[in-house]
Amino acid sequence: MTSTMSSLLGKDRAVKIFETMVRIAACDRRIQQSLAAGELQFQYYPCGGQEAIPATIASCIKPDDYVVTTYRGIHDIVAKGTPMTEIIAEMYGRVTGTSKGKGGPMHLSDPNTGLMVTTGIVGGGAPIANGLALAEQLKGSGRIVVCNFGDGAANIGALHESMNMAALWQLPIVFVCQNNLYAEYTSFAASTRSKTIAQRGAGYDMPGVCVDGNSPEAMIEAVEAAVKRARTGGGPTLLECVAQRLQGHAFGSEETHMDKVALDEGRKNAPIIVFRKRLIDTQTATEDQLKKIEQAAEDEVSAAQKFAQSSQAPGAHELYTDIFADPGLVPDSGIMAKAVSASPIPAGGRKLTYGQAVTDALDIALGKDSKVLLLGEDIEDPAGGVVKATYGLSTKYGRERVRGTPISEQAIVGAAIGASLAGFKPVAEVMICDFAMVCMDQIANHAAKLRYMSGGRTSVPITIRMLTAGNVGSFGAQHSQSLEAWFAHTPGLKVVMASTPADAKGLLLSCIDDPDPCIFIEPMRCYFGADMVPEGDYRIPLGSAAIRKSGKDITLVSYGWGMQEVGAAAQTLAAEGIDAEVIDLRSIMPFDMPTVLASVEKTRRAVIVHPAVEFCGFGAELATRLNDALFGKLKAPVGRVGARYTPIAFSQTLDSLHFPNAGRVVEKVKHLMTFK
Repeated sequence: MTSTMSSLLGKDRAVKIFETMVRIAACDRRIQQSLAAGELQFQYYPCGGQEAIPATIASCIKPDDYVVTTYRGIHDIVAKGTPMTEIIAEMYGRVTGTSKGKGGPMHLSDPNTGLMVTTGIVGGGAPIANGLALAEQLKGSGRIVVCNFGDGAANIGALHESMNMAALWQLPIVFVCQNNLYAEYTSFAASTRSKTIAQRGAGYDMPGVCVDGNSPEAMIEAVEAAVKRARTGGGPTLLECVAQRLQGHAFGSEETHMDKVALDEGRKNAPIIVFRKRLIDTQTATEDQLKKIEQAAEDEVSAAQKFAQSSQAPGAHELYTDIFADPGLVPDSGIMAKAVSASPIPAGGRKLTYGQAVTDALDIALGKDSKVLLLGEDIEDPAGGVVKATYGLSTKYGRERVRGTPISEQAIVGAAIGASLAGFKPVAEVMICDFAMVCMDQIANHAAKLRYMSGGRTSVPITIRMLTAGNVGSFGAQHSQSLEAWFAHTPGLKVVMASTPADAKGLLLSCIDDPDPCIFIEPMRCYFGADMVPEGDYRIPLGSAAIRKSGKDITLVSYGWGMQEVGAAAQTLAAEGIDAEVIDLRSIMPFDMPTVLASVEKTRRAVIVHPAVEFCGFGAELATRLNDALFGKLKAPVGRVGARYTPIAFSQTLDSLHFPNAGRVVEKVKHLMTFK
């Protein structure tokens, strides 16, 4: 090192970086002291030894640039500018915290400072960071995204999908690996063959730079270059900042797995100690000046702690707020206490297949709102999607808005989430329902939970379209499943499955404009059947069922392609003198309990039919609610007809035995009719 502070760093910036490092350390230390005293109780992941990394980065980015970080991210959060009072109040689970006490140390969000996501899922933030970067690239805002992760996350598939996509699209993002040399309890050498994480950048044709994360002077040039590259359209950079971890994985964790010599050396030469001495030795700052900075940091944290201690815990009503935009949709709060009013579908129109109706809805949404964005594999022309649902749209609206992606479900859904956080209304296509399991982290841990974990400060207005290929023959066990019960079981997701072309159009348009994440499942068995579809823009509210046929003897409830079997069963039953009422739910979450309840109260018998496996399926939930509401009024137990408890066979003979059919529905109805 030279005897004077680096000209790139400069005196004022150097002092500011030190101040940020000290504030980080004071916050981290106070949290650990409160945990040790028993005043706080949670799993905490200290950041000691990594203070210089976000402090240096913060000096290079703008206040409105975005940051995504991880559960070991208190240093990134302080450096980005989130008020200390809100940080500490969140540690105490107070309503004055960043997330009203709903997020805690692993899930802080502060959109006011650009801190968009703190995720407790290793590597889970990278796909979302891409979406934020994509949104700002499309806006031409000049904003960039800093995506922080640890060396453990460098071996997670989501990160690799994200880096590939970022490089492909030249997104304005800096991937920052804060390599503290341990992935939880495993050393870097024992988990990673490559000598550095940075060298992996070459695999994505992006610059990869490894720097000493202990020293702002060592980092500054690489950080400045990466930020400039992102801001000026040069694309992403993989920046690896190496900094020795100074204690165990979590607060109170044992350290026997750590190299004792390296640990002792790291503590003796901790970044704050070394940088402080450097400021004095180069006469960049005086001892008195630095002591004032240190005291100010302690005073700030003490004031924040007193603020937290005097703040209120969230009231009981907060349990059910921030799940959906409308808290009245929460099942535990008496879902759909009153029926959702649905205007009749406009008359007239033209005959379209289900698939063409989906295309029509997407066309209208893209034409009406420039914030609507389509993402998915092969969706651009000339392919236009595997079932041609997006055919012609990229030609009409351009490939920036109808954007074909790599085969990377985590990156696709994560990009949609991130873009929605920045104001877009993305429609992401997961080609087949079964493939949603590849990206369930993004769907269930992020899309569904970000509104809640942020205390309502962020929302995720995305639509995820997916086909279910069940009961069309020969697709087998990994392309035919109907997973609506999985999705409905996750608080924060809305789940829709239309059975007709007209409903598909009206419901999809409602999903795209909905403030919450919607799963829109398109049954392939319905896809090529044609019916009249109204022209123009119209909406079918989520949670409004349709009575397809009135009847007095029994109520049949279904959705999606199950309606075909229910309709056929109703005709057979009518010929035998049994008058069935047929209800198409159309959406599973929210669902129209008042309509179903009124029907079953009238007929006093019910059968619920669904394409998914009967065991633990949605029918069990609906049957329980009907039994609870109408106990003593029913003439028979509520019946269910779903798919058999088997994987789906390739053989069409076995395939047909697996799924529910009209014959099984008729058989169930006749059995229930024996109860008087």
